[in-house]
Formats: sequence, C-alpha cells, structure tokens
Amino acid sequence: MAITAAPNPPNPNSPDLESPELDSLDPHTPVIVGVGQAAERLTDPGYEALGEADLASRAVNVAIADTNADSVAITQAVDTVVAVRSFEISSPLSRSPLGRPDNMPRAVAGRVGIDPRRAIQSVTGGQTPQALVTELAAEIAGGRSSGAVLFGSEVMSTVRDLMTRPESDRPNFTEQVGGQLEDRGFGIRGMTSLTEARHGMTAPVNQYALLENARRHRTGLNREAYAQEMGALFAPMTRVAAANPFAARPTEQTADELVTVDESNRKVAEPFTRLLVARDQVNQAAAVIVMSVAAARAAGIDPARWVFLHGHAELREQTLMARPDLSVAPAAAAALDHALDVAGITLDDAAHLDIYSCFPIAVFNICDAFGLRADDPRGLTVTGGLPYFGGPGNNYSMHAIAEIVGRVRRAPGDYGVVVANGGILSKHAVGIYSTTPATWRTDDSTAIQERLDSAPRVARCDDADGAATVETFTVIHHKGGRRTAIVIGRLDDETTDAPGPRFVANTDPDDTELLDILDARDPIGMPVVVRSTTDGNRVYASAESLRRLHPPTTPGFRDSYEHIEIRRDGHLLEVTINRPEARNALHPAANAELDSVFDAYFADPELWVAILTGKGDKAFSAGNDLAATASGAVFSVPKNGFAGLTSRPSLPKPVIAAVNGFALGGGCEIALACHIIVADEDATFGLPEVRVGLAAAAGGLVRLPRAVGPALARDMILTGRRLSASEAAAAGLVSRIAPSGKVLETARGVAEEILAGSPVSVRASLETMEETSAIADTIAAVGASTTVLDTLISSSDTIEGITAFVMKRPPKWSGH
Repeated sequence: MAITAAPNPPNPNSPDLESPELDSLDPHTPVIVGVGQAAERLTDPGYEALGEADLASRAVNVAIADTNADSVAITQAVDTVVAVRSFEISSPLSRSPLGRPDNMPRAVAGRVGIDPRRAIQSVTGGQTPQALVTELAAEIAGGRSSGAVLFGSEVMSTVRDLMTRPESDRPNFTEQVGGQLEDRGFGIRGMTSLTEARHGMTAPVNQYALLENARRHRTGLNREAYAQEMGALFAPMTRVAAANPFAARPTEQTADELVTVDESNRKVAEPFTRLLVARDQVNQAAAVIVMSVAAARAAGIDPARWVFLHGHAELREQTLMARPDLSVAPAAAAALDHALDVAGITLDDAAHLDIYSCFPIAVFNICDAFGLRADDPRGLTVTGGLPYFGGPGNNYSMHAIAEIVGRVRRAPGDYGVVVANGGILSKHAVGIYSTTPATWRTDDSTAIQERLDSAPRVARCDDADGAATVETFTVIHHKGGRRTAIVIGRLDDETTDAPGPRFVANTDPDDTELLDILDARDPIGMPVVVRSTTDGNRVYASAESLRRLHPPTTPGFRDSYEHIEIRRDGHLLEVTINRPEARNALHPAANAELDSVFDAYFADPELWVAILTGKGDKAFSAGNDLAATASGAVFSVPKNGFAGLTSRPSLPKPVIAAVNGFALGGGCEIALACHIIVADEDATFGLPEVRVGLAAAAGGLVRLPRAVGPALARDMILTGRRLSASEAAAAGLVSRIAPSGKVLETARGVAEEILAGSPVSVRASLETMEETSAIADTIAAVGASTTVLDTLISSSDTIEGITAFVMKRPPKWSGH
C-alpha cells in the first residue's frame, strides 16, 4: 500500500493559543497548518497502482490529519483547492494514456470532503509549489481567502508499468467531474524556440548539459575533475534519500559511484551520467494546507502546528539563448537574496536548506553565489534531491516544503529555506519558513525583475553561416551507442573583436572528426565553421572539413523528379506540383525538389520567366502537408521557405503563379511570394491556419496586408475567410482571371508578354521595386529608383531595344 506520513507531534516549546506573540497578529496572517506526503514504489509490498487523483487524496488526507484538528472543521475552512500541473498535461505534446479527471482539483477535493469555491490548475514549472504557497498566502493576507489546499501528484512509474499490460488489464482513470476550474495553461511560452527545438534542445537533460559545460569551462576544471565535483555535490544527497521513506531511490552512494560510467550508469549527455539527473519515473504526492490565523483558531488548530512564511520572492531569468553568460542564472541568486532580505535574516541564519537539484548546475548556481560547500553541515537538501528522492514532475518542491515544515516544527525558532526552480534555470521561487510568529510581509520582486530584464541580451541568429567560436556544447549518448551533439556558438564579427550573434547547431552526421573532439576534449573557445541547411545549422571543425563533406555544387536541373514536373520552352520554365492526391500539399521531399528547381531557374541565364502551378484542377496547393507536420516534418521546410520561394531573399526573375483551384495556407503564401498571380475563375484563396492552431508565418502575415490592405487581410487571417477569384482580383491580389480550366494557357500568355520585353529591364525593374518598397516618402523613393538606369545604360539589351524601335523591327534580346 502507499506510504503516508504520520502527523508530527506538537512541540512543547511552541507558543500556545494565549501567547502574546500570537495575540498581536493580524487575523488574516497566513500560516501553514498541515502538510502531507504519499508515495508508492512498484516493489513495495501491497503496491496499489494508484492513479494521480487517488495518490493525491492520500497526501491531502495526511495533511488534514497533520493539523491535529477536527477534519470537518478543516475541510469547511478551505475555500480554494490548487493542483500543481502534472507531467501528463505539462505541454502540448503531453498525453494521458490512461485518462484523467477533467477537473483534478475538484476530483481530489471531492475525495476528501472539500467543496471549494475556487479550483485552480497551475502552470508548468518546478517553481510552482513555492510560487503557489506565496500566492495563496497573499490571498489569505488580503482577506480574499480563509484557507487553501495545494497538492501535486505524479504516477509516471505506475502509468508506464500499466501500459506494459494487456489493454484489457489497464485501468481507466478518466472522470467527468465538471465545475468551475481556473486552468492557467502551460505557462511555458519562451522556454524553447522553434530553432532550439529543431536542434534537439527540447529535452531538459540536453539543455542543462549545455549550461553545465559552460560552467565547467568557467571553473577551469577538466572533465575528470568536474565529474568528481558533481559527484561530491550529490553524494551527500543520497544519504538523505536513503533515510527518507518516500524516496524513489533510497540508496546511499559514493561520489565515484555517481560519476563512473558503467552498464547501470550510462552517460546520457556530456557531462551527465544517469545518476546525476532528476528521476521522473516516480509515484509521489504532497500537499500543503494554508489558513488565516483566524480560520486556524476557529478550527482549533494548535499553534504548535503553525508555520509562518517569513520571506519569499519569485523571479525569472532571460531565455536561454539570450543570456549574456550561459554558465550562471543570476535570477535564482537574486530571488534567494531578496527572500532572505524580506525575512530579515541571512543564509547563515537558516538551519535547513533545500536547493532544487534537477541537475548539478541548479545547485552549483546557488552555491557559487552564496559560498556554500557540498559538505555544508546543514545539507543542501531535506528530501534527498531530485535524482534520489525523486523528481515528481513540477511538484518536487511541495515535498521540500513538507519536509521543511516538519523540521522547523521540531526545532521552534529555526529557519528553513526552499529554493525552487522551473524551466532551464528560468523561473525561481524561494520561501523562508519558521514557527516564529510573523506578520505577512510583501516582497519587491517586481523592481528586481526590472533590473534583471534590463541586462544586455545576446542577439540570436537562426540561420548561421560562416566562421564561429564554440560557446558551449553537449554530446548526447543514445542507447545502442549512437552519438549526436549540440553546439551553441557565436558567429565571428569581422568588423569588431566582439563576438557576433549566438546560434545553435548540430554536428553533421558524417562528421565524426568534430564529434570525437567534442566527446573527448574541451572544445569551448574552439574556432569552427557553421553552415545553415534545410534541416538546421550544422557545425564543422574547419572550412576544409565542410568542403570535404559538402563540395560546392552548381545549381542545375535533374533528369527527373518524384513530386514535381518541369517543362522548358525556350526562355520559359513551367513547374508543376505533382501531388494531386494530397491537393498538392507540400511535404519535405516536395519542398526540397521545388527549392532545388528554383535555385536552378535563377542560376540559368537562358531562363527568363517561370510559371508555377498545381497538377489537376482541384488545387494549386493546399499548403503544408499537416500529416507530415504532425510527425515533426514542419522543421524540414527549406531555408528558402515553402516551395523554395516564401523566404528566399530575392526573386530576381519573374515567377507567375497559375492558381488552379485551392490556394490555401502555405499554398496562398507561395502565390503571394510570386510576382504575378493568374487565377482560374473557380480558384479560391485563404489562410486558414488559425483553425488548426497555427499561423501564416511563411509570409502570409506580412504579404497579405500589403497585397489587399490591412482590413481585408485581418478578416482573412483571423477568421480563415476565403476569397473567390473575382474577390481576389477586386482586392488587388490577382492580376488576371482565366476561364475555367484555362489558367495555364492564360499564364503562358502573360509569360509571352513578359518575354517580349528586355529580360535585363525586367530584372532591373523587379530589383528596384523591391529595394524602394520600404521607402515611405514617394519623392525619395522616386529618386532612389533612378539608379535602375545605371544598370540599363551598360546593357546591350538597352542598345538593342532602342535600335529595334528606331528600325521598326522586333528586338532580339540577349539577356545581357
């Protein structure tokens, strides 16, 4: 059966109900009156395989019992129940394979006899337990609440085990509870960018490894010495975990055992072995009850149970790629420093510490700032730390708070400190606890946050090319022996000695030379070369390595294509998207073929005009192939954008879109990127991305307002409204409408008209229109446009054109 905590006995040295210290307190002063924990391991006798709500209710019931008061009085005093977000609902990619209650706070409340006025589902992040305690304490202090229960529960180990059983033997944890719920969402915006995700920076172990290696380089330690430092930091935590009945891994281990790589302790991401990272496959729950002094008195709770929140702070760090120094997170130290200041104590005054320990750097970051040692006699954790006690999702620090409350109760007057961390050393919350009576104290985190936010930020380069320097790195060791690497670097700035923009890259799968360097030496500060590709940035040990693996190639046409068709007719190129079964939607392979074809078109001096159309009469293109996107292929769009056009820096030759049928989403954006749109009379245009949770980020958000005006563009973008061909023509999006089934014929006619003019003049006109489009002042733009004549005056086509006009004959264009 699940292990639960027995209520702590009262301490005879604690103040009683008649204490003058307590009599002077504001009745709205918040106090923690109950804490509880529950856990079960797969190997425990009587293991029950409890679901998330059931394990949470065990912890809440223990917290109620921990008050040593009548349970009915406690449940009636609680008006708010808050659930810390579990990993099953912590991101858009999370899932609940066995189902879950639709309203977790009320599902748990109902199990313990609470009917709350307010139910809250928290955001994602390891800082949330402490942040919620602070928030609810402030609500109580402001008279907006009399009592709150906060809880969190994770049953990842149970779910994983149950999923190995036949489907008929698996329980269904789904519950339709209903009722009011304040769901605050994920709260993870800004934690990871699209660029970081496509380079493998989504897993916390990879992100923290990058920061850890930056710190190792700053300390000047080699790999072996730093591994010993990490082991020495975490070994004392294993002793605490070994004595904790709730620990997922209650085994004491030495520093050497934690860092020595063997079959049971493999390297996961340099510099981490498996035993140095948070253990999330656990079944653990914890709960905290906070009440006003008035409500605690009314419920008959002995003041010996009361614990006061003396100090608190909550701060956030800059996003990882923007931080000036990847080896530190100053917001964490600032949060602890400010919380201590609010409490009116120093860290030396604290008898009990729990520093969030998902990875060594989270602890080092605080130790470095405050001069703490790994062998501090107080210890750096009261639970055993996330790798050994366990890392129950976002709820670890609720367990730390429960342990701290127990310790300060047993030693009245002691102070306990909880340092909680969320994201990638991103979000920090700190609490200072003691039984010593104290009125509610507000913090000034806002002013400190403004100072942190004003610190310099590093510019980011998503598509990086050129000479660079390694800033930090990690090598990821996959099961089976495969290795991949992530490098964060700075481009060289040729104009100054200062480092340029920051980028993230992976090693080339064929470049074992650099991978071996990263896996054996200290490459930070090493000069490298980075190259942007369709699949992301790739980094190489040298320009020679890059040339050897990817010799320069000249753009050209292939003999055949799988997903497109091409046709050359003199100076005209016709390109047809050949995926009618998918309404000519583009997947990575089709995008890559189109990108290479347009590279060849723009490089071929004998091709002067191109037409792009779709196969069949149903669709020009239905945009991005969402089936491929759902599998992660959204990251494989070419650098030059959909069809190799939407993000191309310039289109120096005319491209005509012959729109037959639907031009939706990315298909509409491709058409918008072309110079001229010719539409079949049955064609329709639209940007329906918002209806599937996306946005027209391949140019639609920018080009459509410029093409049809902001009012109509907003209508189309925000509602998904489609325009018919006639509506599109009236709005200025389409230049010509073709009879049904004749769009390609009409487009060829437009191409012939363009080919009748000088290709040099056409290209120069396109270039000048593009260059002057951003000049707001008309006269200034006109003045700038006259430079086009500088190009034409030296063109043989200009002489030919004037001569042919005088001689009343058709010109013979050379294209030069």
